[in-house]
Amino acid sequence: MKPPYEITPSILKLITSISEKIGEVNANLLNKPSTKLRKQNRIKTIHSSLKIEGNTLTEEQITALLENKRVIGPKKDVVEVLNAIKIYENLDSYNPSQEKSFLKAHQNLMESLIQDAGKYRSQSVGIVKGLKVEHLAPPFENVPYLMKDLFEYLQKSDEIELIKSCVFHYEMEFIHPFLDGNGRMGRLWQTLILMEKYPVFEFLPFETLISNDQEKYYKALAESDKSGKSTKFIEYMLSVIDISISDLLDFNNRTLNENDRLEYFVSLNKTEFTRKNYMDVFKDISSATASRDLKKGVELNLFGKIGEKNKTIYKLK
Repeated sequence: MKPPYEITPSILKLITSISEKIGEVNANLLNKPSTKLRKQNRIKTIHSSLKIEGNTLTEEQITALLENKRVIGPKKDVVEVLNAIKIYENLDSYNPSQEKSFLKAHQNLMESLIQDAGKYRSQSVGIVKGLKVEHLAPPFENVPYLMKDLFEYLQKSDEIELIKSCVFHYEMEFIHPFLDGNGRMGRLWQTLILMEKYPVFEFLPFETLISNDQEKYYKALAESDKSGKSTKFIEYMLSVIDISISDLLDFNNRTLNENDRLEYFVSLNKTEFTRKNYMDVFKDISSATASRDLKKGVELNLFGKIGEKNKTIYKLK
């Protein structure tokens, strides 16, 4: 059975906006960010997704763990981060349309944190806020059937991935299939669904925006619970995705130094290019700055130089 939701004018507008931005991302070859940017975004994703669940480690501590250094912090928090690092470094090993892969991911994400990692819950659960039961999840006996139906929707629905990823995220949170780790699994699986169609989502830390204003996230979930359909949550998540892609595209607000620019440009794998091509990527720098960058790139043996002045062509090594 198809999960209930409506396609509103707001959703259509957001899908159009996101699609246009993804086109711009692809046109500028931003779907393969530099190694440095990928690492920064991965750290932000892990930090934000776990912070939503109460993890206290900082981005600096997560960076240290990513670099195999020791950090001082609550053992549970350290284990959560180490598990998440393994997951996000091996995203290609999970198949977003396979339930078996979903359970394996939960097992890896929650290893050494809960007893039944990778298994659906065998007891009833509710989410309590203050003295009020915010959400009473379906009976545990129904979980396997509900999750089977949800994966069938993922596999068979001809709805676009932007919608399907939001629907899956909401429905999974509603079913609450695990005793713990539901929130981080919902966000992880939405990323995987989107990655399959749009590779840039591997490096897009939309969890940061959720983390910065968690009340909106929980409000969207609650409003969808109340209405019995995921429409409000779809609108919320699409707005988060839209802003995240805008941030990625907004290079004018990034302070990149000479080495940052060269590292990023080399990662684009443009085998042959001119100074103009270089300035098309970094639109806020002067021609003199571009010339200095390119001279440094030649000195560092990142690329070779053929010709002089206006006829100069650079070739990636």
